[in-house]
Amino acid sequence: MTVLVFGKTGQVATELRRRAPGAHFLGRDEADLADPAAYTAAIEAHRPEGVINAAAYTVVDRAEEEEALAALINGDAPGAMAQACAALDIPLVHISSDYVFDGTGSAPWRPDDATAPLGAYGRSKLAGEKAMRGAGGAHVILRTSWVFSAHGANFVKTMLRLGHERAALRVVADQVGGPTSAADIASTCLQVLDLLRKNRAKSGTYHYSGAPDTSWAGFARCIFEMAGLDVEVEEIPTSDYPTPGVRPLNSRLDCAQLETVFGITRPDWKAGLAAVLEELET
Repeated sequence: MTVLVFGKTGQVATELRRRAPGAHFLGRDEADLADPAAYTAAIEAHRPEGVINAAAYTVVDRAEEEEALAALINGDAPGAMAQACAALDIPLVHISSDYVFDGTGSAPWRPDDATAPLGAYGRSKLAGEKAMRGAGGAHVILRTSWVFSAHGANFVKTMLRLGHERAALRVVADQVGGPTSAADIASTCLQVLDLLRKNRAKSGTYHYSGAPDTSWAGFARCIFEMAGLDVEVEEIPTSDYPTPGVRPLNSRLDCAQLETVFGITRPDWKAGLAAVLEELET
């Protein structure tokens, strides 16, 4: 299967390059994130058997000041991509986010639950989802959460840096979700794309996140323990750590539908974390 991937240096794109070296990866130099027409042109030029969109605007706080740009990259560009794929009958896998929900309650969010993003980033991701569905082609929208890896900017790397500098840290404890390694997301994207190519009826929106669910404070403690760092974690509420972009308190995702349709189960994020820590040590 010939695969075209939008994204080259992000967390998921980097892991995709490791797992699908034969795929064609387009970075910003070849497909400008802020130019939706570039996506259409690339798809028409390459005419692959499948497309994965691993490119996105991901700076949650900055999106509050740059909502137009976030909407262009996360909304308009995926829409143009989906239109081009639909016209050529090319299956498309697109990565979305738990930020499309408002984070209320404590029950895991199901794919068909009502969306209500709290900020600009979530609104931009939701716009991309709607545009993709509207294109009418074979597609899978894969919502995920709390992405981490050995590369790029993410919570694990931040905690490791701070853990080497400080003996104690205050970490938010009332936001709960499933940490998900970029490596697991990449493998799932490839598996989903292959099955979608064989059966277009599997199109739809699915959830995929690591298990078990935990808080940021719980995640931090595990990072320090597995990294051998003696750091005291003080649990604080979100209200004690205000940010421009509002984070959902409940980011739990119900991933049952992905297992039912694709046979893919939630990954153990601790195993993913162990692999990341090992890579960072080498």
